[in-house]
Amino acid sequence: MSFDRKIDSIDASIIELLQRDGRLSNTDIARELDVSEATVRGRIKRLIDDEVIQIVAVSNPLRLGFEITGDLYITVDMKKMENVIAKLKNFKELWYIVTTTGRFNLNAEFVVKDLESLNDLVYNKLSHIDGILQIETSIIMKYIKRKYDFGTPA
Repeated sequence: MSFDRKIDSIDASIIELLQRDGRLSNTDIARELDVSEATVRGRIKRLIDDEVIQIVAVSNPLRLGFEITGDLYITVDMKKMENVIAKLKNFKELWYIVTTTGRFNLNAEFVVKDLESLNDLVYNKLSHIDGILQIETSIIMKYIKRKYDFGTPA
């Protein structure tokens, strides 16, 4: 995806307000920024459509009843990278997938119900994907900081 449109100061302000409280109404944001509600509504729609932001409830999987969450560090045959990525996108357990530099080509964060589910994910599902050469897991023991209010560089 190519993204050519620049984030201006109004977009940046909307994003920062929503990062602090995603439940803010368009009317409240408009009042805070001294712009029309229609401007805010249009800007938010465009930011969502352009995949700049998502508006979701961010939950703590460990408090929801999932027993295990963590990271997968995956080494992939580079000739088969696109095929591997396409297959990984289909796993509900993987909520975050990125290409990376360094020793591993991909990093994926997972959420599973229990150890048996993690075993199934790694040994019965992922290990059978053509192109995956190695998988290393890292289990999250406790969330120390999970903040999404990092603002924008604008």
